[in-house]
Amino acid sequence: MVPALEIKGLRKEYNGFFLKDISFSLPQGYVMGLIGPNGAGKTTIIKLILNLIKKKAGEIRVFGMDNLKQEIEMKSRIGFVHEVPSFYGYMKLERVKSIVSRFYPAWDDKLFSRLCGEFKLPLGKKISSLSRGMNTKFALALALSHDADLLLMDEPTSGLDPVFRRELMERLSEIIQDEQKAVLFSTHITSDLERTADYITYIQGGEIIFSSTKDKVREDWAIVKGENELLSDEILPLFKGIRKSQYGFKALTSDIDKVRRQLSGQNLIVEKASLDEIMFFLSKGEINA
Repeated sequence: MVPALEIKGLRKEYNGFFLKDISFSLPQGYVMGLIGPNGAGKTTIIKLILNLIKKKAGEIRVFGMDNLKQEIEMKSRIGFVHEVPSFYGYMKLERVKSIVSRFYPAWDDKLFSRLCGEFKLPLGKKISSLSRGMNTKFALALALSHDADLLLMDEPTSGLDPVFRRELMERLSEIIQDEQKAVLFSTHITSDLERTADYITYIQGGEIIFSSTKDKVREDWAIVKGENELLSDEILPLFKGIRKSQYGFKALTSDIDKVRRQLSGQNLIVEKASLDEIMFFLSKGEINA
């Protein structure tokens, strides 16, 4: 089975920003969380997948299709939800739907109507009258109504209330029950992914720090707490980020076995690292509180 999304050696350059040889793969039937701090390159990757901007190098394939040579066919299988959906404000929701639906042979009017009812979308109102959250719900209804096989979501939960965010993540779990579909979910709100994501790809400063299953991330990454006196020159390289205070240190590591061996017999507290903690320590590095 070909991957839903496969990226190899992807590069892009802006003034002061470089996307450096990005490579990862998303199998069919899974949700991947694309996480990292603001400005890390998450949105750039999604724009490159959709060919909204031009890459400098690399290869992007969606269900085996080259995203440039087979762009039309590829895009017919993609649903896209952006952080701030861009619709013409003067148009009514009904009119936007009638335009968008013409581009997708698999458009399902009954499904769209059902989703609009669930999301309480006022189809007779203009786009400009919608709140940010309602705008996102409308974009989601459009994306889900043409039987997309790959759903690309760029910070979709920004501006949404916690109840709908929870409902959204549950809906994504339902989508991938069809093992031919997949979701790439870009966000800095890591709590949205803790229950739902199967894979996690972490990007920082235009580089992939890791890309693996969520279970593997939980096994590999840990928070270590102890006294500051333990932070010798030998142990420091094992930590990816450290926060120190007068009461001791708190650090992130991806090699907990080696930390335990080097600090054997010392008074340590070791805990599994959450995605939020991983992103915090990797993005901040050493902080003296």
